[in-house]
Amino acid sequence: MSLPFRGHPLRHALTDELHARTFEPLRAPARVAHLAVLCGERGSGRNDQHLKRLLAHFGAAVPQEPGQYHYARLGGLHLRWERHTEFVTYSFASEEDVSQPFARSPLDDLPADWLREMPGEVISSVLLVLEPRDAPERDTQALTALFGGNSVLGSLVVGGAGLAYSDMRIHDDDHGHLLLRDIGLSEAQAGRLVKRVLEINAYRTMALLGLPLARRANALLSDADQRLTQVAKAIARSSASRDAGGDASSDSGRRAADLRVEKIPQERELLGELTALATEIESVAAQTTYRFEASSAYYRIVEQRLTQLRQQRIEGLQTFNEFLEARLAPAVATCVSTGERQQRLAERAGRLIALLRARVELSLQEQNRGLLDSMDRRAHLQLRLQETVEGLSVIAISYYGAGLVGYLLKGLEASGYPVNPTLGLAVAVPVIAGLTWFLLHRTKRHLRREAKPDSPVEPGG
Repeated sequence: MSLPFRGHPLRHALTDELHARTFEPLRAPARVAHLAVLCGERGSGRNDQHLKRLLAHFGAAVPQEPGQYHYARLGGLHLRWERHTEFVTYSFASEEDVSQPFARSPLDDLPADWLREMPGEVISSVLLVLEPRDAPERDTQALTALFGGNSVLGSLVVGGAGLAYSDMRIHDDDHGHLLLRDIGLSEAQAGRLVKRVLEINAYRTMALLGLPLARRANALLSDADQRLTQVAKAIARSSASRDAGGDASSDSGRRAADLRVEKIPQERELLGELTALATEIESVAAQTTYRFEASSAYYRIVEQRLTQLRQQRIEGLQTFNEFLEARLAPAVATCVSTGERQQRLAERAGRLIALLRARVELSLQEQNRGLLDSMDRRAHLQLRLQETVEGLSVIAISYYGAGLVGYLLKGLEASGYPVNPTLGLAVAVPVIAGLTWFLLHRTKRHLRREAKPDSPVEPGG
């Protein structure tokens, strides 16, 4: 029945997520073939169709949407399919005689064309054998022979309820080999153990995907580091020559400022080189950051699964923890350190770019200040010239004004008025010159007030 309250739309989905990575009980003797197929984050649609094709081939029920995992019986095979972020896994288990552990694989029972046309690339392929507790025990020499003469890793697992052996290599059948032995495992414990060791193998392979990228990135970053150092030295030399120029307020300082202005093209060239270098570093980071972060995440899962195995040492054999810590941990540490290195280089490049931009802007400001100083000197000369022209203008205007007054006085004298033109002209000249000077000055003050509307009004304005 429905409950008398409104439930969150994700309530059931979140509960089902707790059971999305469950295990299937398994009973010895059994063989398990496990494939991890790298398909990318957008490859789920093709993998869904490929899974449905296999289910239809064996006449099993075909779901409309497989979801994150799917379990099915394919004749004598137990199939467990899981979707991960960037890969999918297929586990095919069959309960059968394992007196010859790695003589055959459950994949032999699958259609060859289905295996051949599997979308994506197989990153991990493991053949696991679970022996019953009554199977003959093997000594170290027999184990070494079983794994092709390679050094064997091994430990007691599940608190001593089982044994696990492997050499962590790919054999002639193109599978990695894992041998488990039931000592006192329940079917549920056996299922959990098989799932964990298979996940360790898949996730440690995925964690190592970042190592080749880290090695290539380190070579590029070393070159970028050297180039950054060279640019930094060039900036330091430019700064030293700039500081040696002196104060720009003196004549020698102005000459130094001119020299600094001449360095703008050089600094712009350095800025262009530095920008290109920063772009290269960011390009490397864009190609590797996700992979490095994924390697760290996968490594944490491997550590978690190794802890869940509850291993106990077998005298004379290296445990899985010891082997992976000695080899996998340094590889992941290389990925982490490479990621940090490229981040530090990007920050250094950013600081140098900011410094160079500041220098270019400073040089441009000094250039602008030089132009303003030159304009100020020209304006000062123009003012001097204007004052000179102003005096000449007063004389010229007075001259023409006096001429007009002279004509007027002569006309009055000719008309019979008692006027002395010479005396009248002598009196008029100072008056005309004074009025001309006064009017020119008044016009000049008016123009200055218009140019500076916030300035106080001059007395007499």
